[in-house]
Amino acid sequence: MIISRKVQVRLNVFFITAAVLSVTVFSIYQLGYLDELFTVLAKDNYIFYWMLLVGVLAEIVAGSMGMGYGVICTTTLLFLGIPPHAVSASIHSAESFTTAAGSLSHIRLKNVSKTLVKRLAVPAVIGAVIGAVSLTYLGEYYSKITKTIISFYTLYLGIQILSNAFKNKQDKKLKKKTNLTRLGLAGGFIDSFAGGGWGPLVTGTLIKNSFTPRFAVGSSTVAKFILTLTAAITFILTLGIQHWNIIFGLLIGGIFTAPFSAMLTAKLPVKSMFIVIGLLVIIMSSITIYKSVF
Repeated sequence: MIISRKVQVRLNVFFITAAVLSVTVFSIYQLGYLDELFTVLAKDNYIFYWMLLVGVLAEIVAGSMGMGYGVICTTTLLFLGIPPHAVSASIHSAESFTTAAGSLSHIRLKNVSKTLVKRLAVPAVIGAVIGAVSLTYLGEYYSKITKTIISFYTLYLGIQILSNAFKNKQDKKLKKKTNLTRLGLAGGFIDSFAGGGWGPLVTGTLIKNSFTPRFAVGSSTVAKFILTLTAAITFILTLGIQHWNIIFGLLIGGIFTAPFSAMLTAKLPVKSMFIVIGLLVIIMSSITIYKSVF
């Protein structure tokens, strides 16, 4: 019953998006601009279609593992040579919509603790603004150094993802004391500056410290939406709208896949996915580091 309700919310978003896109494409066709549209989408070596694929794969992983969307997108975009500030700006712009759909699902399923959201979201917003402003400056003037730093971070996350495949389930224990203000601030900054990392750091820490899993995931998702929207607005105000083909590719791929990711959760071999995704992130991050250094 819980899964069906969650899927229903995402299906609603799917059908609304599909209807809007269908009407838009039909209108463009009627006006005779369809050829021009395909020409525009073919810009930058067809990066729109590549991002469409990345958005689909990242959403499948995030839907089944509860994290990894930002890590996969960031690693891929850096690998393709996109500047760090454009990477994070594009990901957060697209992720504002996908996290909104996820947050709505968790709210309707009553998986959200308002107190936990507030204690995470307020410092996360501050961290997100600081991270976005810092990346806007550093990413533009020190892009090579920034790309190397972020690649080392995604390499670390790849190792963490890989190690999760071989961890035994933890025994039930008393909840450890967690500094939520510090956790939210660090999570918001890292996610905004590095293009991802909120899930592995914040959600992972909450579950590790024995917070009730459904409240940890639900509350963390809502807080993530708030910081993602904040980061996206900050990037728009400081950089303007750049690389729209990346944003729309990730957005459309993510939204069209989101309704089905929940269905796949119980069917996909999660351990195998941890191994494959972890290795992929490690390899791509290592290649990006090598290109940046040499």
